[in-house]
Amino acid sequence: MSGFFKSSIGRKVSMALSAFFLMFFLLQHLAINTLSVFSPELFNEVSHFMGTNPLVQFALQPVLIFAVVFHFVMGFILELKNRKANGAGYAKNNGAANSTWFSRNMILSGITILAFILLHFIDFWFPEINTKFIQGDWSGTMEGIEGLRYHEELVHKFVNPLRVGAYVLAFIFLGLHLAHGFTSAFQSVGAASLRKKLEKVGIAYSILVPLGFIFIALYHHFNH
Repeated sequence: MSGFFKSSIGRKVSMALSAFFLMFFLLQHLAINTLSVFSPELFNEVSHFMGTNPLVQFALQPVLIFAVVFHFVMGFILELKNRKANGAGYAKNNGAANSTWFSRNMILSGITILAFILLHFIDFWFPEINTKFIQGDWSGTMEGIEGLRYHEELVHKFVNPLRVGAYVLAFIFLGLHLAHGFTSAFQSVGAASLRKKLEKVGIAYSILVPLGFIFIALYHHFNH
């Protein structure tokens, strides 16, 4: 197994598999967050279920965190090894003439997204860990708030226009990162023959998913 991860193919395949997992998570995360716009009550119920379900908290959540760390660490390793080998960026094709700036600088968009993930953790995950595991409060309620607290906390985070701007910028970078990473992930697992079809799906995914998150942030900012 260690030999697999040391090989160039092994690293790219493992990178692709972690990308698939994270792209699926983004869809699931978007679906839940969209409920905050159309049904705050349902959003609260689903959030409480996800936040208190043992399988999610103690099995899926650690896997998600590992996948995020693994994906970015492996991406940096691939970038550095490719630069060392031939002076090219990760997934660079045949020079600047036939590849986009973002395809040649995936590491830059990756660092931007990683910074956003840290902000997201500070905004939501760290307070949640503090509430449940340090304070021992798994009720999902908050003093002064009627019903469950999750929708109220979400809306509160999007009051500050600077934070909203940071989120919007991060999702734009996410879209640019996905636009190249989507097809690259499938190519890494041997689906290069489907490149044209995958490009269309990848473009749709890289536009609609970030746009959905941007819409949610702006909606709550202007309707708090």
